[in-house]
Amino acid sequence: MPEIEEEGWYVAKTYRQERKIKELLTRMGVKHFVPFHETVKEIGGKRKKVEVPFISGLIFVHGRKKECISLINDYGYPMRYVRDFSSRSLLRVPGKQMEDFIYLVEQHENEIEILPHDLRRGDRVRVVAGSFAGIEGELVRIAGHRRVVVRLDNLFTIATVYIPGSYLEKICD
Repeated sequence: MPEIEEEGWYVAKTYRQERKIKELLTRMGVKHFVPFHETVKEIGGKRKKVEVPFISGLIFVHGRKKECISLINDYGYPMRYVRDFSSRSLLRVPGKQMEDFIYLVEQHENEIEILPHDLRRGDRVRVVAGSFAGIEGELVRIAGHRRVVVRLDNLFTIATVYIPGSYLEKICD
């Protein structure tokens, strides 16, 4: 007797096509979660409200593994599934964790800050927004997701200020 595969939440990278994939999944009736939020950006010298992905480049697809993979293989969706580091199988988020995450994002969006996932201690960073925009330095620590400490080159002291992680970008040499 064949094993019945359990449904779950799979994490996929979208190559910055979250909105397009969200529309395709909706049309196909596939359960998914692609959170967006409204932010103010300067476009052409004017400040405008725009809707952007809450977590850039990621979507969550619910279904059986085979069905989820067919979205790429059979339908050509421009995405790839994230793999679990230890097992190398597709990363699957437990149902309760996903329910809690959806609740937090939908009900408490303004209280959540998603830090750039690629920032690590020792990275060279640049502040890209806020009153410290343009400042560059070394990321020393991220303490409690509330304070980013940056060591500036050639200085003996470390200045610490509140800089939201979303205001930082990694400098690639």
